[in-house]
Amino acid sequence: MPEPSTPTARKPRRYSVFAIAREAMRLHSGWERAWADAQPRGRYKVVVIGAGGHGLATAYYLGKNFGITDVAVLEKGWLGGGNTGRNTTIIRSNYLQDPSAAIYDKSLKLYETLSQELNYNVMFSPRGLIMLAQTEHEVRGYKRTAIANHLQGVATRWIEPAEVKRLVPIMNIDGPRYPVLGGLYQERGGTARHDAVAWGYARACSQMGMDIVQNCEVAGVDIAGGRVRAVETTRGRIECDKLAIVVAGHSSVVAEMAGFRLPIESIALQALVSEPIKPCMDVVVMANTVHGYLSQSDKGEMVIGGGTDGFNNYTQRGSWQHVEETVRALIETFPMLSRLKMLRQWGGIVDMTGDRSPILSATPVGGVFVNCGWGTGGFKAIPGSGWAMAELVAKGAPGPLAADFGMSRFAEGRFIDESVAAGVAH
Repeated sequence: MPEPSTPTARKPRRYSVFAIAREAMRLHSGWERAWADAQPRGRYKVVVIGAGGHGLATAYYLGKNFGITDVAVLEKGWLGGGNTGRNTTIIRSNYLQDPSAAIYDKSLKLYETLSQELNYNVMFSPRGLIMLAQTEHEVRGYKRTAIANHLQGVATRWIEPAEVKRLVPIMNIDGPRYPVLGGLYQERGGTARHDAVAWGYARACSQMGMDIVQNCEVAGVDIAGGRVRAVETTRGRIECDKLAIVVAGHSSVVAEMAGFRLPIESIALQALVSEPIKPCMDVVVMANTVHGYLSQSDKGEMVIGGGTDGFNNYTQRGSWQHVEETVRALIETFPMLSRLKMLRQWGGIVDMTGDRSPILSATPVGGVFVNCGWGTGGFKAIPGSGWAMAELVAKGAPGPLAADFGMSRFAEGRFIDESVAAGVAH
């Protein structure tokens, strides 16, 4: 018999300067774990597969917005060990299509107050973001996006090369092949600490009484009468009324367990960081023509990334040829990179749809919902994605943010094409 469903909330202990001072007086011996290392129970109202940013945000907003706290978040490895801990932390909302701009701007607005809401410093840094135009085609495209953003109420603007140079003095705007012709600038864009976002949501979920179960891989989905009944895991069978699949690059694998297919493909995306150097760049720069993007971390490292691999795969490691390709492309615009040593590199598994927009949808199986297809831009969407997914799971039908991102759009030809506006889709 399954164990009774009895979620128990933990009384939150607030982090503050006074708490730090108090703990300093007793050699920091009184700190408690940020979240409980839960043992799975036999039954929950909702099971969320995937304890990355999107899965934890879904659970958090289920509790915050709908009072649903009988929730288990299952993670096959460690919390935040997938794409959440492997991305380059870019946050922006200046997308072309109306549905995209709406959900990404909702996410950005939530990021702006997330540290205060979660009582956990996610290190959100609205340092500004520039998308460089290095061809006449990009100039026309970004000016179009700036006008669309104005109509959508998303603050962004076109800037000329002189202002680009003023904002990023280390940049060479007169490159012989790809001179900088201007840029799309969003002052509200920036970065956050990827691990802290996951940890903050996990702490808040645990305080609500939700169970975060690590090292618990889903091996099967039990379907009866067209509805989900349970998931089979490496830590036993867990029954549920509703199931949310939020596993990024492994979405098609879990969907197959539930008996349906997803229109996505999984591809590795690689990134690297340089050795730490003194502060030299306080904005985020995306250069889609040469296929690279760059920011400087709080520790001084230059965070560098590029495009996806040219073939489907599930690898989570880097490759020398891809590093060479990305760095070679950026050196013309940022000559100083040629003098830096690489500190480390890594890879993540991204899930790409045909129109480069996500899927937030019910599925052919009753009680099963899926959140996937964020491609290489999932980190910036975490709060908005969780907000929209929680509404979908709680109500069984999408709200305004998720309405256009259903699976049926591919059969009906209602594409939300962001392949050009997103550039490399970051």
